[in-house]
Amino acid sequence: MSLSSTPISIKPTDAEIKSGNLSQKNVEIAIRTFQRDGLVVLEDLVSHDVLDRLNGKMVKDAYELQSRKDSPFNYNKGNIQQDPPLTEEWFEESIFLNPIVTQVTSTALGPKPSFRFISGNTALPPSPESPPKSQPTHNDADFDHPSIPFALVINVPLVTMTPENGSTEVWLGTHNGTTIADQEGAHGDRASGRIKPDLLESRRAVRPPSQPVVKKGSIVVRDLRLWHGGKPNLSLEPRVMLAFIHFAPWYRNQMEVEFAEELKPKLTVEKTGLQIAATFVSSKELEKNYLNRPYGNAYDFDQAQKIEGIF
Repeated sequence: MSLSSTPISIKPTDAEIKSGNLSQKNVEIAIRTFQRDGLVVLEDLVSHDVLDRLNGKMVKDAYELQSRKDSPFNYNKGNIQQDPPLTEEWFEESIFLNPIVTQVTSTALGPKPSFRFISGNTALPPSPESPPKSQPTHNDADFDHPSIPFALVINVPLVTMTPENGSTEVWLGTHNGTTIADQEGAHGDRASGRIKPDLLESRRAVRPPSQPVVKKGSIVVRDLRLWHGGKPNLSLEPRVMLAFIHFAPWYRNQMEVEFAEELKPKLTVEKTGLQIAATFVSSKELEKNYLNRPYGNAYDFDQAQKIEGIF
């Protein structure tokens, strides 16, 4: 029997959302889905009002970034990397520290995952400067990585994602067995991680990719190793999608996230169930710097002090 290319969605009950905990059955569905597909969708976790407010801010920021001479684009100029403002004014725990997401990632990766990356990906509407164009299918783990789950990407779309506005194309199941040998481009290059064309064609015959509709309010959790690619936004509005990474507690990554200092009390391991690798600055400094950060492969998802000669 051939496997579907449509991602599995879990719709928590009102009681699960209120308590911040999925049932044992839904946790099992999520973990088994990760093992098979490398991606699961958790629906109705964030209120639309909360998303609309942040989306208004980030759409305004997206046009500012697009206007820059050196726009922070990923692979092509219709797709930019964009950080959210991590200040008290814009920080919503249901988005950045959702307890159901943490429950799922803690089960998949081990207790108290390490939270070391917050950014976003914005698909811009077509323009003469950025005509419609797809990213190459790629793997975010563009280095010699472990063959077991070690990092989960949490994507929070601020609007419903559709093929029209640039829903990400995903290749379910490709996290299993993928290695650095599947990729083109060296780690650190602007366009590294591209999957070799012959592998794409052979995989397409087994389980083709999909460009799913993801409902507003949903949060997508995927294995960092899963093949995927941004698709063009053919609508009239930017499509903003936040991106965070939870690493396994044993994984020795070195990245840190910059927050405004007034958020410090909210980010303890006791309150979040996460080891948040945070640095703190004043709100004024953060607001000055958050749109001027490194982007793309300036970030390093690899780990320090690798174990050699055993596996």
